[in-house]
Amino acid sequence: MAKSSKSASDDRAAMASLSPFELKDELIKAAGGGAVERPANLSMLNAGRGNPNFLATIPRHGFWQLGLFAMRESERSFAYMPEGLGGFPKRDGIEERFEIFAREFKGTPGIAFLAGAVSYVRDQLGLNAGDFLYEMCEGILACNYPVPDRMLKLSEIIVGQYLRREMIGNHPFVGDFDIFAVEGGTAAMTYIFNTMRENFLIEPGDTIALGSPIFTPYIEIPRLNDYKLNVVNLDADVANGWQYSKAELDKLRDPKVKAFFLVNPSNPPSVKMDTESLEYIAEIVKERPDLILLTDDVYGTFADDFVSLFGLCPENTILVYSYSKYFGATGWRLGTIATHRHNVLDRLLAELPKDKKEELHERYESITTEPDKLKFIDRLVADSRTVALNHTAGLSTPQQVQMVLFSLFSLMDTPDAYKNALKRLIRNRKAALYREIGITPEADDENKVDYYSILDLEYLGEKRHGRDLVDWVMKNTEPSEILFRLAKEARVVLLPGRGFGTQHPSGRVSLANLNESDYMQIGRAIRKLMDEYIERFNAQSGKKSDKKK
Repeated sequence: MAKSSKSASDDRAAMASLSPFELKDELIKAAGGGAVERPANLSMLNAGRGNPNFLATIPRHGFWQLGLFAMRESERSFAYMPEGLGGFPKRDGIEERFEIFAREFKGTPGIAFLAGAVSYVRDQLGLNAGDFLYEMCEGILACNYPVPDRMLKLSEIIVGQYLRREMIGNHPFVGDFDIFAVEGGTAAMTYIFNTMRENFLIEPGDTIALGSPIFTPYIEIPRLNDYKLNVVNLDADVANGWQYSKAELDKLRDPKVKAFFLVNPSNPPSVKMDTESLEYIAEIVKERPDLILLTDDVYGTFADDFVSLFGLCPENTILVYSYSKYFGATGWRLGTIATHRHNVLDRLLAELPKDKKEELHERYESITTEPDKLKFIDRLVADSRTVALNHTAGLSTPQQVQMVLFSLFSLMDTPDAYKNALKRLIRNRKAALYREIGITPEADDENKVDYYSILDLEYLGEKRHGRDLVDWVMKNTEPSEILFRLAKEARVVLLPGRGFGTQHPSGRVSLANLNESDYMQIGRAIRKLMDEYIERFNAQSGKKSDKKK
């Protein structure tokens, strides 16, 4: 028996409280089932999740070839035993043995990249090539615990160079920073929230600010019983290219706001914060040196001339970066947390009241003789393994090796050929989508990244069809109704923009995970549905006019 329209409406209203990623599963069900007849060759188009359908091949080829070389190194030990035993690689002579290996397999995909990486590490970074090869071989064999646990020694230096290039660029930056290699950006978020709470940097009832719209976990985590934080939203303005006004940024001047969490470039609008806003925040930080900033910059590598907030306010900022999107590596779970070696977090820890210091002394005394001097980033490492398991902390070493190879691939790509290819691919998809919807894209904006596109019903609808139609649609539809109709009738899955904290009913389209022809099909489906709403609006408006006559 079919549900009544009221029951269906109630279901949709209940689903509005779901996380966008949970609602996505319901939309996928709607796209894959139901009573609507569909041609057999019409497949579901899931533009809801940001998992890219592209990936970096060269550093992956390098990974597998490095693995073969490392196996050779391992098999040099216990060679007299036929049972398949290997040993640890040997440091002495490893550089010469690698050169022999590279000559032997010259022309094999990945070999030229590896040889170039060894040269780059030695000649450009000034590191010892033999030490690098030894760390990479031991890491890819995974024959030892991660030591140091925060990140392998040379790996941290190389990844640090990558972060400097991609997150800071040519912006002046004084001092060094520490890196904690983690299991993707999601682990970074989990660890940071937890350690800030455990170390009294945020406590229940405290206030934090969120740059909105924002990736939903940043909205959901503060509400949990673990944290119970008050949230102030800094709302980006769609009419101003999704930038923050000075009035919104001025909310950070309130001394009650202990921290500001930001995704930059934003998710879902996919727009980087402009230079004026970054500099304005830096001025606020000068007035509020105790303000903690967290910037999640996973999409920064898709932007033109990107500079992170970490570059302007290094001592106040926690930098989170994930390799997942740029290198097509969501399954690898590769991420980093970086903090300047002189930072506000360590200063605030030093200024805690005596009773809280004593409590933290007891928490960390099992892992160091000087727990009071333990840096925030090293507390992150300990807390990630509930302190007691700190001796087995650290990201798996093969993951760190792949992270290093991704970093070197980017560092060696001086003309940015890979980056420009990705930008071209994504922007062509956006053009195809908008063309089929019938929307003229906004004028070129240097701050747009286009990994996602947010289709804002109120803003775009008013520009194209007028305010009366927008008001009618908003009055006569639930926020998720259009998304469910697209899923059920056209088998198109988008994520709700509302669930990302935006103030307007909208849908997020990932431009990374389908082919250009698919976005053309999505555009046609959206246009068909909107034409239907226009027809209904016109018919109803006509009836009203007749009644007046």
